[in-house]
Amino acid sequence: MPTGIITASATRTGTENDNADAASTYTAANGAVGSAVIDGIGHSPGTSALAPVLAVVAARTAATRGPLAGLLSAAQLVSDPGPDGDEPNAVAAVATTHPDGETTVAWVGDCDAYGWNGTDLTRYTTPHTVGHQLRRNGAPWEIADAHDNWVRTTLAHAVVATTSEVTIPDPVVLLLSDGIHDQTPHDDLTALVREHATHPQALVAALVATASADADGYRDDATAIVITTP
Repeated sequence: MPTGIITASATRTGTENDNADAASTYTAANGAVGSAVIDGIGHSPGTSALAPVLAVVAARTAATRGPLAGLLSAAQLVSDPGPDGDEPNAVAAVATTHPDGETTVAWVGDCDAYGWNGTDLTRYTTPHTVGHQLRRNGAPWEIADAHDNWVRTTLAHAVVATTSEVTIPDPVVLLLSDGIHDQTPHDDLTALVREHATHPQALVAALVATASADADGYRDDATAIVITTP
């Protein structure tokens, strides 16, 4: 069923030896589109192998049952720590885009969703991190910045009460792993979207390419999905 919804995705491995990020999209029979960005925690072989599976499960379920169901379905795959207590874990942003153009996003951890209305780029999600919690409680920014990599909740502990949802009315929606939004200033993201908003594949390629290394030379995996609606 053609709906006019267009998606594009891209991922780039960071300075580690494997990519613990993954992205997937799926179009249901009724034209709804499910999309998922997964950011695995750590870089064990098990994490990089499981991340694409989590993305597929989340996207396919989201297309038919909504983003929260997609996220929680993926969470079931990592809810048990295993006999050694070190099974893979991840954070995620999962979206359902309906043929009428409305997109709803569910997320856990520090993957983010943005919307572009043709003029402004708005971040619609708030990261579930200790750093963000400290800022909300008035802690000095330099202290909060040091805690941005501490996620407060993950897929392994995701339940309805620990996840968040938001509806994005904008015709262009971005799902980003923190390897992009944490390492790219908002003004730079806005400039990229303004330049490539009508070319989704060019936009995701530019987004994953823009993330730079930190002062220690480390660059995180970077993954993006762009969803455009009529």
